[in-house]
Amino acid sequence: MTKIFNKDEGFTGLEAAIVLIAFVVVAAVFSYVVLGAGFFTTQKAQQVIYTSVDQASSSVEIMGDVYGLNLSNPAPTSPTALDYIRFTVGLTSGGSPVDFSQTSMAFSSQNYNDVEYLNRSGMVASLSPKSLDSLPFITGNVSKGEWDVVLINNGDGVSTDLLLENQEQFVIYAHPTHMLVANEKFNLEISPAVGTSYVVSRKVPARVELVSVLY
Repeated sequence: MTKIFNKDEGFTGLEAAIVLIAFVVVAAVFSYVVLGAGFFTTQKAQQVIYTSVDQASSSVEIMGDVYGLNLSNPAPTSPTALDYIRFTVGLTSGGSPVDFSQTSMAFSSQNYNDVEYLNRSGMVASLSPKSLDSLPFITGNVSKGEWDVVLINNGDGVSTDLLLENQEQFVIYAHPTHMLVANEKFNLEISPAVGTSYVVSRKVPARVELVSVLY
C-alpha cells in the first residue's frame, strides 16, 4: 500500500496544463495591475508638470516701448513729472490666452514707500484707431489708482472682450496716484488669474517730456 501511495502516475498532463494556465493568468493579472498603476502615475506626473509650467511661466510680454505720459499738463510747457504709464502687451509664443478682466496690477517705486494696487476702471475697450497723437482722449476714462485696456490691436474688429488671444495686442493705460519724477525707478506688476506675474521694471529719463520713453 505504501508503494501505491508514493506513485504519481495519476498526475496527468491535463492537471499540469491547468496549473500552468493558472500561473499564467495570475501573472497576467498582476502585470496588468502593475502596468496600469505605472500608466496612471505617469499621467499624473505629466499633468503635474504641465500645471507647474503653466503656473510658473507667464503668458504675457511687453510689445515695444513703455511710455510715460503727462496728461495733467498737456500745454506745451516743460512737465516735471509723469502721471500715466502706457504700454502694449501680447502673448508669448505658445502662451495661453489671458483674461484681463480677471487680471490685477500693483505699482511700486523707489520714491513710494508702499505698494499701490490699481483697480480696473471697467471701461469698454475701444476698437477705433488711436495713437500717441490723440493721448488726451483717455484723461477722463482712467482715473487715479486705475488701469484699463484702451485699445485692441489685431483683433477681429467685432469683439470687445478682454481675453487676450493669439495675435492680439492690448494697449494698456495705468494711472498710479503717485507721480513719476525724473530718474525714478518703478515696478508695475501684472498678475493674471492663471500663471505667474509679469513685472514691468522701468526708469524715468532725466528729462521729462509730455511723452517720454521709459527705459
